[in-house]
Amino acid sequence: MSPPNEDQKTLKIPKTIRVSVGSAIVLNLIHGKLDALPTTAYLLTYRSGKCSANCGFCPQAKTSKSRADMLSRVTWPPFPIERVLSGIEDAVKKKETIKRVCIQALNYPTVLKDILNLVNEIRVRVAVPISVSCQPLQPKEMQELMEAGVDRISIPLDAATEELFNKVKGPLAGGPYLWEKQREALRNAVQIFGKGRVGTHFIVGLGETEKEMVEAIQWCVNLGVYPGLFAFTPVSGTALENQPQPPLSQYRRLQLAHHLITKVLVRCENMSFDGDGRFTDFGVSTKQLRKVIRDGSPFVTSGCPDCNRPYYNERPGGPLYNYPRQPLPKEIVEIKKQIFLQ
Repeated sequence: MSPPNEDQKTLKIPKTIRVSVGSAIVLNLIHGKLDALPTTAYLLTYRSGKCSANCGFCPQAKTSKSRADMLSRVTWPPFPIERVLSGIEDAVKKKETIKRVCIQALNYPTVLKDILNLVNEIRVRVAVPISVSCQPLQPKEMQELMEAGVDRISIPLDAATEELFNKVKGPLAGGPYLWEKQREALRNAVQIFGKGRVGTHFIVGLGETEKEMVEAIQWCVNLGVYPGLFAFTPVSGTALENQPQPPLSQYRRLQLAHHLITKVLVRCENMSFDGDGRFTDFGVSTKQLRKVIRDGSPFVTSGCPDCNRPYYNERPGGPLYNYPRQPLPKEIVEIKKQIFLQ
């Protein structure tokens, strides 16, 4: 890593940062037991108010009545930044579980400055890959992040179609985001960071068909963007608090299709769907399909390298939508049943 320049040295880091509760345990900020250890330290930029965006599924939305320390179903308590930085430094240097830092950003006027300051301070202390998940930025701003030491950037689309995007993130939700601006930002990010170093997220269960989600995944892969999959999780106090989680069978089929497309084993054009946009054929032989399912990797958390997001959209007691580890043989048997459940 290159040393920080003089301008970076004069920057002031935020005094407080939120940390996902699992990461906080691994960083020895709090005590607790974990069924699965996070392999990434998940941080969330801190401000006294909520986000200026208004995503219908998010506890941090400006009109949300959810707790201020929630993101998805995970709690993110605030900590003094120095304690967090020391915890990251110790965990990485001791070669414990933490292999990456992910900075998730609320949308507010000074967020870019806060991210840059935080990235600079982490890099001064320890060599660890850093991801940033944030709102669409201008190309110049993304260039600043890359030059500061961010190795991957993620700009969430969340919804698979423009219609759903407008309802849950855009104008109809009272939010600032526009579908084409979001997609343009992803194109710009690929130009700056390069193919394979840009990500986005899709939330399964917002009302899309399986065909629509697969088409959105293929669009990303064509562009050089890696799409991570989440299952919609209703959180009390959000605009979508009464919407159910997607059927596990639907999510399993999309995880399988996601794997086939992102591993370039098949394209969505080779898949078949019924009149309701549901899979009738995955576009590969039965033998290959069974081999991929048996491997188990399609059902492990998808995202940046070393991101396992334990229990981000499920309870530890299950059912598990994204496995934070390789599924066990008995779990593979159950997954196979779920995929083909009508």
